[in-house]
Amino acid sequence: MAFSGFDDAAFEFYEGLQADNGRAYWTAHKQTYERHVRDPLGELCAELEDEFGPAKLFRPYRDVRFSKDKTPYKTHQGGITGEGFYVQVDADGLMVAGGLFAPAPEQLRRYRAAVGSDISGKELEAIVDGLRAAGMEIDGDRLKTRPRGTSADHPRLPLLRHRSLYAHEGWPADPWMRTGEVVDRVRASWRVLRPLVDWGNAHVGPPDFSR
Repeated sequence: MAFSGFDDAAFEFYEGLQADNGRAYWTAHKQTYERHVRDPLGELCAELEDEFGPAKLFRPYRDVRFSKDKTPYKTHQGGITGEGFYVQVDADGLMVAGGLFAPAPEQLRRYRAAVGSDISGKELEAIVDGLRAAGMEIDGDRLKTRPRGTSADHPRLPLLRHRSLYAHEGWPADPWMRTGEVVDRVRASWRVLRPLVDWGNAHVGPPDFSR
């Protein structure tokens, strides 16, 4: 089925879930989630598959085993491709991202080696600067100090502090989001994110979401 947009019910569903993140609300509104959130997001990802490959939709349930926050349901629905292009819908609207989200220890080691290299490190620096100039926000988990063995005057210390590195942008739930224009906007943003995603796949490896 072709994607035709996210309607008001999708955003209202998450507004309600933020207010009442419990089983009773979820059970009463599960069909709304499936019809207005999960299925449209799957259709959106299918529209983009020709250029970016198939996407996996994340489960709506939180893993609370090691978290102080025991609320059982995620207040967003995300989907990610095998290369690392991400899209998410929540109460506020839509967000897209790309980059290095949750590297395994060996991937993090390769990331820091690549950033430390003059060739690949300067390439990443230029990519990040270009994404900022394009209006993207640069985010990710960071060390408060610096990796062990890294000098305080390393020219790419801000990048070396990252334990994850991704760029993102988002849009509020405006009327255009209820139309197929969403496909064009996500496609355009993922194209802007392509250099960062490609750099990560080349120097770190593709994301592994089986862990």
